[in-house]
Amino acid sequence: MRPDLAVIAENVANGASVLDVGCGDGTLMAALRDGQGCATRGMEIDAANVGRCVGRGLSVIQGDADKDLAFYPDKSVDYAILSQTLQTTMRPDMVLEELLRIGRRAFVSFPNFAHWRVRASLLWNGRMPVTRLLPVAWYETPNIHHLTVNDFRSLVKDRGITVEGQWFLSGDQSCSAAAANFRAEHAVFLLSRRG
Repeated sequence: MRPDLAVIAENVANGASVLDVGCGDGTLMAALRDGQGCATRGMEIDAANVGRCVGRGLSVIQGDADKDLAFYPDKSVDYAILSQTLQTTMRPDMVLEELLRIGRRAFVSFPNFAHWRVRASLLWNGRMPVTRLLPVAWYETPNIHHLTVNDFRSLVKDRGITVEGQWFLSGDQSCSAAAANFRAEHAVFLLSRRG
């Protein structure tokens, strides 16, 4: 399991209801269902991944996070999850608002484009980096909004969103919040909105 998904799985309560938006092949949903007794549902834009999920016995619909989240009722799940998908949406701010409307809490994970290796690649090569975690050229990537840890922190602060937890990953290892904008390759946030 990807390290960000492992962090999320470790922090979802047993027996919780979960909506995994951009669920991919259903790896996280299956782990939550089988290991923690969670009631899982998913939304995935890629038809082949939807088929993989259904083949695993998972409840997944084909849908687009930018358009189809509006059909879910308010506070209909304990956790709405968006892992490695925020940067691929047309309006990340609106998708985040929808997650917090649908879920009592929301997990969001994303690649940190301010990581030191990305910065060094831009500085020394003058080109968008191709790395182990960002393995395709700029014209092939699904990422359309490159964000940093500090960008995300600013967005949630401006929107009055509560950060209940945050985890930072460098490679497959955890790293501290100190200088996370420079040191972390990926970030995971647990969010909620009071009221």
